[in-house]
Amino acid sequence: MRFNRPHRPFRRDPITTGQHRQHRRKPPEEQPAAGPYASSRRRLLITSATVVSAVLVGALALRDASGPDSQGAGSGADCRPTALLEPPCGAWFGAFVPHERGDLPEKVRAYEKRVGRELDIVYTYHDMSLPQGTRREGQLLTREERRVGEDHLLLLSWESKWWGGTKKQQPTWKQIASGELDDKVIDVQAERIKDYGKKVFLSFDLEMDTRTPDNGTPAEYVKAYRHIHDRFRELGVDNVVWTWITTGYLDHADEMKRMYPGDQYVDWIGYNQYNYYRCHNTGWMTFAQTQNAAHDWIRENLSDDKPLMLSEFGTAEDWARPQRQAEWYARVPGVLKGLEGVKAALQWNYRDPGPHCNLALANDAAWDSLRKAAADPYLNQPLK
Repeated sequence: MRFNRPHRPFRRDPITTGQHRQHRRKPPEEQPAAGPYASSRRRLLITSATVVSAVLVGALALRDASGPDSQGAGSGADCRPTALLEPPCGAWFGAFVPHERGDLPEKVRAYEKRVGRELDIVYTYHDMSLPQGTRREGQLLTREERRVGEDHLLLLSWESKWWGGTKKQQPTWKQIASGELDDKVIDVQAERIKDYGKKVFLSFDLEMDTRTPDNGTPAEYVKAYRHIHDRFRELGVDNVVWTWITTGYLDHADEMKRMYPGDQYVDWIGYNQYNYYRCHNTGWMTFAQTQNAAHDWIRENLSDDKPLMLSEFGTAEDWARPQRQAEWYARVPGVLKGLEGVKAALQWNYRDPGPHCNLALANDAAWDSLRKAAADPYLNQPLK
């Protein structure tokens, strides 16, 4: 029985710390503990005690209203998610949960029990095999996903592949853009999602910057993405939040820029950055070191205002230092609060291809650390 997981190409070497970064900033753990908005206030040198008191009162009021450290459980009406599923007061917490055929709800519950909370977003993967068949991989929104979606948000990753299919059955971006797959695949899936009714995050060909030239050219990818987007709109599918997910590796910067479909076609931008350590011989990287460079590049080169998603994040273990994975996850909430516009973080609890590439939580200490991180008020936002 085949495991339900993405069939992704082996990743090219990720960036190392500081490479390609135009503006090196300190990771949040090196910054003052009060958060990114506090530093500017500290620069004011006030000599009058009366003025000091007034400024402190005003600063505290501002922090209570909008500062990242004050954005907790979000019980107020202003913290309810937007029409594009953006949490205004913090960030969603989600995960890819490994599962076998048909047992997604059970595996999600088991993960939630270990992490000590319900997930906001559950991440699943699908191919472009014929959706009229019995293969769950070819059916966006399986029965199990619908059950999970009753009290979770869903992120559906849709890949232009036919897992296990012949070479002739593999879709290309050129075929998709031309409308060749509309009747048998695109339209059928559009109607299934429309019938579901609830809003879902939908990604087309995550990590597209690793898929050239096998699937086509960057221009063909953009045409394929836009065709799917426009086709869904023509069919009246208005419950999709369009999520464009790249690797975030800056040695792919040119491909990423050329493959961005445009702000009018994208609601969220996601990127997948890890501490691979021995998996890709990168050396140990903190959570901040894995995220900052890609975040800054996206803000400077793709969009300065789209909500961002850490659509996959995680770390390998260090066999020589069993506590190191736990220490890595302990830094997550503090770093997230300093990443402007990041509104979701999804933990990857499985492995990548290659030796030393197991990115799953390795021991009880790591689980305890993730449990504490996921309990942070910033990651606990109202779903309704």
